[in-house]
Amino acid sequence: MNTNFFDTNSYFIDEKVNFFQFENSYKVFNDKGDQVGSVRQKLSTGQKALRLLLNKAMLPFLLEIKNIDERKEASISRGWTFWMSKISIKDSNDMEIGTIQQKFKLFKPTFKILDNTGVQIAEIGGDWKAWNFTIKDNAGTAIGSISKKWAGAMQEIFTSADKYNVTLNADYSNKENKMAILAAAITIDMVLKESK
Repeated sequence: MNTNFFDTNSYFIDEKVNFFQFENSYKVFNDKGDQVGSVRQKLSTGQKALRLLLNKAMLPFLLEIKNIDERKEASISRGWTFWMSKISIKDSNDMEIGTIQQKFKLFKPTFKILDNTGVQIAEIGGDWKAWNFTIKDNAGTAIGSISKKWAGAMQEIFTSADKYNVTLNADYSNKENKMAILAAAITIDMVLKESK
């Protein structure tokens, strides 16, 4: 088992469908099929009530990435919004390590990932309907992908459409930027759902 959740470069995200709960919940696996953590949405009772009355895209959200020992590794959050909003990425100590800026163009959302000084470090863009995204660094070079296509052992484990793979190139070495990029990529499904 990895001592650090963000040491690996390939994650498989598996949505857990909870028909009687408001919060989204996902299991996170490594490329060997071992569960390494989870992503959970945290909502207060008031937020659950507001979700019945207001457009979800306006409401604040908080997503927590936890390792297999239930320790928080990172979080992604957004405050109240009435248009494109700032999404904050924080590490396990609640220190902001980056932000996400969203742009939407007809099923082709783009997420710009900025470091904590506001400098762009990556961009996630692609086709939401085909669920095929490319992760590029600030020079426009592809450094990873998000997709529902995978091979090998994982193909037998995951057959449902509610699962996807996040991969970052093994030679991408900036640890703090890597954490922000992976946190954004791992939670992309929930961010898209909350933005609809």
